[in-house]
Amino acid sequence: MFRDARRISQPPFTGLWIHAPMTGPRLGLAVAKKSVRQATQRNRIKRLIRESFRRHRAVMAPMDMVILCKPGAQHFNNADLQQALERLWRRMSSQCEKSLSS
Repeated sequence: MFRDARRISQPPFTGLWIHAPMTGPRLGLAVAKKSVRQATQRNRIKRLIRESFRRHRAVMAPMDMVILCKPGAQHFNNADLQQALERLWRRMSSQCEKSLSS
C-alpha cells in the first residue's frame, strides 16, 4: 500500500503518506528498537506522536500516514519533538491538498 507513498523528512521523523479520500487522516507508527534502544524512550516518543496526531487530526487532509523514527530521537526533549511533529503535520497536509488540486 505504501509502495507509492510520498516521503517527507522532518528530523527526527520521516513521514510517508498517501491520499485516502474515503477516510479521514489515519496514523501508523514505526519506532524501531534499532533506532531507539530503550523501551521507555520508544514508548515516550510513540505517546507524543499519538497525542500530537489527536490534537491536529481535525485540520489534516484525508490521508493515511506512517511516521518513522530516525536514530537519535531519544535525545530530543518533548517540546522539540512536538514542534517537529507540528511542522511535519503541516507539510504533509499541505502537500496532500496540493496533490488534490492538481
